[in-house]
Amino acid sequence: MGHGHAVQACNSQGICYVPLYDTLGQNAVEFILDHAEISIAFMQESKIKSIASILPKCTAHIKAIVSFGDVPIELKREVEQLGVSCFSWEEFSTMGEDIQELPKKQKDDICTIMYTSGTTGEPKGVIITNRAIVAGVTTTEHLLQLTDKVVDEYDSYFSYLPLAHIFDQVIGNYCISKGASIGFWQGDIRYLMEDVQVMKPTIFCGVPRVYDRIYTGINQKIQSGGLIAKHLFQYAYNYKLGNLMNGFKQHEASPFFDKIVFSKIKEGLGGRIRLMLSGAAPLPRHIEEFMRVTSCSVLAQGYGLTESCSGCFTSIANVISMIGTVGPPVTAVEARLESVPEMGYDALSSAPRGEICLRGHTLFSGYYKRPDLTKEVFSDGWFHTGDIGEWQPDGTMKIIDRKKNIFKLSQGEYVAVEVLESAYAQSQLVASVWVYGNSFESFLVAVVVPEKQAIEDWAALNSKSGDYAELCSDPKARRYIQDELNQTGKKLGLRGFEMLRAVHLEPVPFSIDKDLITPTFKLKRPQLLKYYK
Repeated sequence: MGHGHAVQACNSQGICYVPLYDTLGQNAVEFILDHAEISIAFMQESKIKSIASILPKCTAHIKAIVSFGDVPIELKREVEQLGVSCFSWEEFSTMGEDIQELPKKQKDDICTIMYTSGTTGEPKGVIITNRAIVAGVTTTEHLLQLTDKVVDEYDSYFSYLPLAHIFDQVIGNYCISKGASIGFWQGDIRYLMEDVQVMKPTIFCGVPRVYDRIYTGINQKIQSGGLIAKHLFQYAYNYKLGNLMNGFKQHEASPFFDKIVFSKIKEGLGGRIRLMLSGAAPLPRHIEEFMRVTSCSVLAQGYGLTESCSGCFTSIANVISMIGTVGPPVTAVEARLESVPEMGYDALSSAPRGEICLRGHTLFSGYYKRPDLTKEVFSDGWFHTGDIGEWQPDGTMKIIDRKKNIFKLSQGEYVAVEVLESAYAQSQLVASVWVYGNSFESFLVAVVVPEKQAIEDWAALNSKSGDYAELCSDPKARRYIQDELNQTGKKLGLRGFEMLRAVHLEPVPFSIDKDLITPTFKLKRPQLLKYYK
């Protein structure tokens, strides 16, 4: 909550701010404090201790630390011995004077430097100007005006992405500019849905992992017959989906079933939801369809990067044919595809595929103090995203892969691991899956975190004893999961070389603490390889 205040205070004074988030790991926090030459740091009370431990290495620029709460006296001493002031929120907020005149700001002033975790190497500082943020805000307004309904003071936005997320910054600023309210989560993913119940937002942004949780939760309730009679639900679902496919808008497709069946799901999302946005990774088609049919809200999937100041493509509310795509480019950017011949992608074929390149007002101005990296991604004024897309006949974009996540097996077949992972993840038995292969081998292997319930059910059927972790190391359990995954793969049309030759069952979920995933749940492949080698 305090973070939002600090950001707006910086904006009002024309001071550049840099989000610090410890999910990047201690080394990254130390790196950013030093690299960005930060002079004052705001943080939650609980974070002061960990910052104090790295301060001795960062004293070159930092002058003060401000807690959003109190400061324990011994910590205050420890910090001040290093020549850095340390204030509680109360002390700090009484030190200011009333400022009548706000400084003039220019469009090309730097608003923020946002460090991206990136799945490799040290964090890169993405420079974002006032122009880019304002363009992001006005594009959002324009899009909603043309396709849905603009935000007004009756709307409320539920913010739970780390503020280091550019998307959250743009939507947050948009809501403030329209007089809408913003609610902040408690900070624990397990209580996410409880927060939603209390806050009753109208706008909800999620990463696919969160929608997956909601989808699985609702599905389990329906299968057990606890929420709505199964047959009634299926009938209502197919009826409404049919009407959506025939061009009816969300709220016109079946007001009757919305009232008697789907209202229960809407209530689970707080009861006021009208706009759901998904980004950060591709949303599996079956989940997107499910949310569009059952949530009584429109859903749009978008694509963007920190470098493009959030969304640069977004699907349009109520245009069901855009399902499975990220929609057309937003009004502030131009987009094109560039062929990648070594991967067989041709931007000029009848199904144009290639690397997505962007230019426009919302783009970043370069990587801070790294002209070399900036030069690598810009050529002729176009920013090369490293993502592979396919233009659809209706002008929408479908994201196929990351350029980096494609490799060759020893027999010369190209493998797109993200596509395979999202296929295998459709199996009810797994919570997460990481697929690995390289050009020295002809086959693929995977590390799988199985659903606890699935393994326990299997054990009961096969009269095996032992706890979850022990069962995970049982070769028969491994075989069972592997066969089931390959069945799923076959059903989804994967080819022979895309099947899994061996799996390892991991009882402990991939975590940010172990540096195996990013804050938006993307797999960190080099780190996973090192950990599971």
